[in-house]
Amino acid sequence: MENPEQSNPATLEGTTPPLTDDTMRRKAIDTAFDYRGDVTLTTSGGNAYKGYLYNRDDSASEPYAMMMLKAGGEQKIIYADITALTFSGKDPAAGKTWESWLKRYAEKKLKGEAANIESENLED
Repeated sequence: MENPEQSNPATLEGTTPPLTDDTMRRKAIDTAFDYRGDVTLTTSGGNAYKGYLYNRDDSASEPYAMMMLKAGGEQKIIYADITALTFSGKDPAAGKTWESWLKRYAEKKLKGEAANIESENLED
């Protein structure tokens, strides 16, 4: 699911995987379910839903995904209706490994800058 226009190769942020068949659609939805940021699902009716994918059931007679919408509320979307999926929201954990944090902390200390254990702002 790589996208040459992706700004940060360590995350899926900004990518739109191909949904050429049911297998690829299910794989993309499973990946979106594990993604920590918002996704945008576009349906065959032309509607685009942006939010956090918090549940899915691919064993139902009509497999579906459930989203907490960015605009409020929630939406059930049938897999077969999904024509596009974009990892549209910031992945708040991208680049936030323990090793990355230690490296940034040490670099700040060596420069004489204030280095603390406070978390970074995760909002866009």
